[in-house]
Amino acid sequence: MRRIDRRDFVRRSGAIVGGLALAPSLPGLLRYGSGGRDRAAARRAGAEASPGYGDLWPAGDELALPEGFSYTTFGVEGSMMTDGTPTPRAHDGMAAFGMPDGSVRLVRNHEDGDLPPHARPMTDAAHAYDPAAGGGTTTLEIRLEGDGPPTLVRDFVSLGGTTINCAGGPTPWGSWLSCEETTNGLARGWSVPHGYVFEVAAAADRPVEAVPLKAMGRFVHEAVAVDPVTGFVYETEDLNRAAGVYRFRPSTPGVLAGGGALEMLAIRGRPDADLRAGQRVGERLPVRWVPIADPDPTDAEQHPAAVYVQGRERGGARLSRLEGCWYADESVYFHSTNGGDAHAGQVWRYLPREEALVLVFESPSADILNGPDNITSSPRGGLIICEDGPGTCHLRGLTPNGEIFDFARNILNEREFAGAVFSPDGRVLFVNIQGDLNSFGPGNPGMTLAIWGPWERGPL
Repeated sequence: MRRIDRRDFVRRSGAIVGGLALAPSLPGLLRYGSGGRDRAAARRAGAEASPGYGDLWPAGDELALPEGFSYTTFGVEGSMMTDGTPTPRAHDGMAAFGMPDGSVRLVRNHEDGDLPPHARPMTDAAHAYDPAAGGGTTTLEIRLEGDGPPTLVRDFVSLGGTTINCAGGPTPWGSWLSCEETTNGLARGWSVPHGYVFEVAAAADRPVEAVPLKAMGRFVHEAVAVDPVTGFVYETEDLNRAAGVYRFRPSTPGVLAGGGALEMLAIRGRPDADLRAGQRVGERLPVRWVPIADPDPTDAEQHPAAVYVQGRERGGARLSRLEGCWYADESVYFHSTNGGDAHAGQVWRYLPREEALVLVFESPSADILNGPDNITSSPRGGLIICEDGPGTCHLRGLTPNGEIFDFARNILNEREFAGAVFSPDGRVLFVNIQGDLNSFGPGNPGMTLAIWGPWERGPL
């Protein structure tokens, strides 16, 4: 495995991404994952205290939080941004970047699902990848001052002309990778093919040139995580009951537009391994990577699984509905939203230095963890998990000792949490309530929330 100098990434970086370095220890996660049903039942019966911050209470119209925590909202769908554009709908994946002037920049996805002619473009044709598409990213500049609420300084469109921008991930060199969760194209009314990853510099003050990174694959993208040691990019695929984990090895580390090799995760000695259910928490599965010969298949619109099928034909592993992906603790954590024996979700950990995959947590029931989606790490060592299941959605915490707890509850509506990320100093947790994905929704607006409080009182 080729290694590159970490300092080279730092020199190239115009920003510092919050929450990249730390995450729970594997032994702790395994202790909880192997006995989750019993411990969760004990807590429900009152025989065991919660490992988190205590009971949740309404802290406003949108969130229930533990005592002592506060929040504010900004970037609500439809509100006018400082560039004169209405804030788009469908807030989703997001990352936080520390800037040289002390401010924090959030780069935020918009998973707009409208098709032509209903899509509302976010930017002008000169800056758009597809002038008809309504998805993309916005950038929010935030000022953190003392113990008071964060202040929105300005916000603007930073990527336009893409569609169904669901998740993505930050890079060590100060950019956001925004992923399209679709392979739609000309047959659905678009002027160009979709299904790609796009890079957005956090320091950009206007819409970036929308360049599809085709070597990274055309498939139903969800999230990515970049290994700062090698520069390899790990990608998840959101296909129900038939999804793969991919690795992109760029020809030049840190230069994703320069081409590279796309590969799919496989289990050594177990070709075509089915990891969707029947897995043992804590078992280390040795990994190999199989090549994808054609990362940009011409029939991807008609066959969204065209890349996945290539990997499976070479022995790639099958998972289900892969979503959140995050690099922390020299590992790549990712979710299978409906994986596991209870179909309530799995948390996986890939260790690149060991080339091993471990199931570190599997939800025994929806009341413990219901459809894990986006994921991020806390500077203090825990994980924050955004739920995307039916009914009431929570932010769940996973402690360094491997215990799960409720940190926040959406009391506004039943839309999912998305894009959770800590500020670089660890003082503020930013998160989105997604809102409706298209103009035919019931009228739930997307919004961004900032949460702060006595983090030192618990594991996050």
